[in-house]
Amino acid sequence: MFFRKMAAFIKRDFLIAKSYRLMFILNWGGIITTTLTFYFISKLFNKTINPYIAEYGTGYFPFVIIGIAFSTYFYTALNSFSNSIRIEQMTGTLEMLLLTPTRIRELITGMSLWDLVFASSRVFGYLLIGVFFLGLDVHKINILASIVVLIFTIICFSSIGIIAASVIMLFKKGAPISWFVSTFSSLFGGAYFPIEILPAPLRFISYLLPITYSLRSLRYTILKGYSLWDTKGDLLVLVVYSAMLVPISIFIFKMALKRVKVKGSLSHY
Repeated sequence: MFFRKMAAFIKRDFLIAKSYRLMFILNWGGIITTTLTFYFISKLFNKTINPYIAEYGTGYFPFVIIGIAFSTYFYTALNSFSNSIRIEQMTGTLEMLLLTPTRIRELITGMSLWDLVFASSRVFGYLLIGVFFLGLDVHKINILASIVVLIFTIICFSSIGIIAASVIMLFKKGAPISWFVSTFSSLFGGAYFPIEILPAPLRFISYLLPITYSLRSLRYTILKGYSLWDTKGDLLVLVVYSAMLVPISIFIFKMALKRVKVKGSLSHY
């Protein structure tokens, strides 16, 4: 039953996305231009290995393209569910959807699933362009370790996205929160540059963010072939964040849902 519901959600959202074909073209155009932009920026460093990224045994382009590619999951997980809630409110279908015999966990998963599938295609797009056209070397990749790290990464980020969706239901506005979290995490999470170049007080902020441990682990597992044991420290942090954020986010969402039902503002936007 669970998988049938998830398949129904994916089919519905795929058909909706399919009707906006121009978006597919623009998305892939954005992938190509972003990849090329940072590739040519990396040429400024020639082929020397910057001491800040020497631990990854690579140059700036592989470092940054992995940060950009896998940050896609962060932005998607953060915004997917809240955007879905907003769309359902505006189309007047949210109340009907919540009346179906679907559990909250199933609803949260199903409404975000297609966006995560599409995000995966974007990540593969970044990596394929890098590998086949720009010399990105990923032959050392540890696929199992990368997948495990990615799973806990998505769990952490999705939990934050559920909290953002709760804010949207309550206050009908959530974009500023998502924008702030996205920008803040990109700056301090190491997506574009190593956090080691930050002053010590700012670096402390980086160590509080799950994206920091996620991107560092993914770079190790993809570029250097690290195993789960090799990344156990970062992985443990992601597991702890997941264990804390999942129940907290679901509790907040249930409380927000209960609140808007009492106020009768569930379908308001």
